[in-house]
Amino acid sequence: MKDICPASPEWRVSRWFNSEAPLSLGALRGKVVMVSAFQMLCPGCVSESLPQALRVREAFSEGDLAVVGLHTVFEHHDAMTPISLAAFLHEYRITIPVGVDEANPAGPIPLTMQAYAMRGTPTTLLFHRSGRLRRHMFGHVPDLRLAAEIVTLVGEINFSGGSATNNEGAVCTPEGCGVQDA
Repeated sequence: MKDICPASPEWRVSRWFNSEAPLSLGALRGKVVMVSAFQMLCPGCVSESLPQALRVREAFSEGDLAVVGLHTVFEHHDAMTPISLAAFLHEYRITIPVGVDEANPAGPIPLTMQAYAMRGTPTTLLFHRSGRLRRHMFGHVPDLRLAAEIVTLVGEINFSGGSATNNEGAVCTPEGCGVQDA
């Protein structure tokens, strides 16, 4: 598996839930990181990706894998406030750390979502222990496929690697990730 992003951008998070301190790719270096980007009003996120993230958290050692939620609101901004998110996380018993993607003053797409060229939610990002983006998957990812991807990353110990594009055409630079035109 090759890196998609030789230098993955840091997340831009305005607030953290279920975490004693802010999290970052740099702080999680040495662990494989799974980010589950979601919106609390996204049916696929509520029924598929968030329960999957909780199952992944239970299945893998915290020493090997960090599972992080990213509430990335690109629509219905007035309804999906941090107060609403706190109630949602409590009601759905979401215990993984969840960051609120920082609002973009220039438009509706939040900053981390824009930096990683996410097409919507749910989106799953998998990072190598080095902090480099390895997989960028939009939509529901079947459990067995996701587990195989994670096991492969957990098993790798080499922190080196080149840049590449993924099967969705994402290309990343230190400034962010984009999708190549076909």
